[in-house]
Amino acid sequence: MRTLAVATALTNIALTAAVLTASPAAADPTTLALPTPTGHQPVGVTSLWLKDTSRPDPWVPSVPYRELMVSVFYPTNSSNGPTKQYMTPQESELNLVRQNIPGLSLDVFSTVQTHAVVDAKPVGRQHSLPLIVLSPGWTQPRATLTTWAEDLASHGYAVAVIDHTYENRAQTFPDGHLTECAACAFDDDEATFWPKYYEVHTADTSFVLDELVGRHPKWRGSSLIDPRRIGMTGHSAGGAAVTHVMLADPRIRAGANIDGSQHAPMTGATTLSRPFMFMGTMDEYHPGTQNPYDDWEIDWQHLTGWKRWIMVSGTAHSSFTDLGPLAAQLGVPLGNTIDANRAIDITRAYIRAFFDQNLRCQPQPLMSAPSPAYPEVTFIG
Repeated sequence: MRTLAVATALTNIALTAAVLTASPAAADPTTLALPTPTGHQPVGVTSLWLKDTSRPDPWVPSVPYRELMVSVFYPTNSSNGPTKQYMTPQESELNLVRQNIPGLSLDVFSTVQTHAVVDAKPVGRQHSLPLIVLSPGWTQPRATLTTWAEDLASHGYAVAVIDHTYENRAQTFPDGHLTECAACAFDDDEATFWPKYYEVHTADTSFVLDELVGRHPKWRGSSLIDPRRIGMTGHSAGGAAVTHVMLADPRIRAGANIDGSQHAPMTGATTLSRPFMFMGTMDEYHPGTQNPYDDWEIDWQHLTGWKRWIMVSGTAHSSFTDLGPLAAQLGVPLGNTIDANRAIDITRAYIRAFFDQNLRCQPQPLMSAPSPAYPEVTFIG
């Protein structure tokens, strides 16, 4: 939940760069690893290079099509095989070079240990897997939501994580070409930027759904997806985009915004009647005063279906994503006061409970009332 100037978690890392020079962990990047998925099923992952030839790229109109990279995570039967590289060395460098962090190798994010086996055979009955679409924060690559994706897939979900081209710092395509953040040139005028941002995310998401559950699906496991059980969530600006996508695409049956300022909340008679959840950091929520969650107060009135608003004490903006535990392993505080892995445990538990209840129709105690297992969580509504 931040303005554009500090929306990226890597900026937070830069602000505490001095810590790295004294951090033993920073000298040994091979120790970096994502939290282990909590489900019983091994996880596979496939990368899809998709091209929408019906429109030029909205950020670089000279490109006559919109191309996207999507990682699809899914349950499989075997954990044997090479796991997905978190970022390439060049992607890692372009995400870190602006931060000028002493003592940190710029390719450090290429060494992160993940759990999803590349191109493992997907398993499940036909139309048995609910699908969750994930959208990363502004300037962030899809890699930063890998922990969410691996965990959901280990519990029997198909998960599609979208890289929105020209919005992140670096994105590599299979033929070797790399794109950077062309959209960053337009983010100084928020009045025009945010409506376009949401429009782009809406078109991108609907196109990806067409490619996964449409008449000519691009993923070999698409027949396993239940097109009647599709959800969406995201972090920061990617989370804020979810209501906009849901209003435009009725295929998305449930959505959640994880700590994303709305910037363009719903207005007038607009309502959203499908299940929705807000999840943010309690430490920045101050009712009655101007705070980063003012837009949530507006949208809350326009949510007419099942809804839940929860806040987590001790978290920072980046605590909800991979960057929380990775920064902790590097010895870099991001502002959280609870353990980074605890923050991820809470995030995964509530995201999973929300979709289990609203896509699988399995009542979840976590969604009905505060839980003694998670005293950090406060129910706002």
